[in-house]
Amino acid sequence: MELVLYIHLNPLRSSTVKDLEELDGYRWTGHGILMGKCRNPWQEKEYVLGFFGKRKRPAIQAYRQFIEAGIDLGNRPELIGGGLIRSLGGWSKVISLRSTGEKEAYDSRILGSGDFVQAIMEETEERLKRQLPERKKAGLVSKAIKRRCKEAGIEEKAK
Repeated sequence: MELVLYIHLNPLRSSTVKDLEELDGYRWTGHGILMGKCRNPWQEKEYVLGFFGKRKRPAIQAYRQFIEAGIDLGNRPELIGGGLIRSLGGWSKVISLRSTGEKEAYDSRILGSGDFVQAIMEETEERLKRQLPERKKAGLVSKAIKRRCKEAGIEEKAK
């Protein structure tokens, strides 16, 4: 829910759009799609609307109220900054961590504690291994190198 609020209100917070009515028709966050004002056939909207109700119209209304309430929250410090800064909750905690020499796992794509980030990264690595075995990955890399060399007109063995 935090992610939905964060992503869908970004254009408003950054002044890309001037108000909620303009955000309703803004097609680059998904909000307009959820509101039914824009269409992207590839975008899943039922998943998010499912958090707000089982029937479409009441779900859209509840979602809109959620977004409206989120505007008043403003730019929250715990959701600003990259990776480690955001995960720890601000620069002061990062500085404190550095002064003690402690290490904290982070990734700019993941919002959460170091333990959470580490768990997500490990799970992702395991899923990748199951989906694409090492020998197949190596074959794909070799094919990509051959193709790029051919396109560039250089020999593979060139250093």
